[in-house]
Amino acid sequence: MTAWKEFEQQAPDIAEFGKARFQSGVAYIGTLRLDGGPRVHPCTPIIGEQSFLFMEPTSPKGKDLLRDPRYTLHCAVEDSSGGNGEFYVRGQGVLTNNSLLREQAVRASSYAPADRYILFMFTVEFAFMNIYVDGKSESQRWQSKDEPKI
Repeated sequence: MTAWKEFEQQAPDIAEFGKARFQSGVAYIGTLRLDGGPRVHPCTPIIGEQSFLFMEPTSPKGKDLLRDPRYTLHCAVEDSSGGNGEFYVRGQGVLTNNSLLREQAVRASSYAPADRYILFMFTVEFAFMNIYVDGKSESQRWQSKDEPKI
């Protein structure tokens, strides 16, 4: 399992691009529903030493992650030509009640999370970035050594 900080050390250019894309606005998290179907929700990811997401305690995405921790997180893309590029990661999300991690997430957050929000911390097992230069796609991938090759 790779924390954001480790990912940043192993793939600094991809991590820097991803952090900028996630901080540019809404992103979309994909989780797995009870019936195995996909669920996609808008969210505001937080990137610090770790990758975090605050959410309402009743959030369906939180219930999904408690049951099956696998997730994917994709940045918003500005337009049909790819805008400033796209970025996504996948890994596992874990609920944390650790007060030090919560303080870290609050400090890194672009908004003031409500006290009632629960906090998930995310590993990074795979990352993908794509930019468009002169109409051509240029992509890079990174994969944790723990992630099975597919």
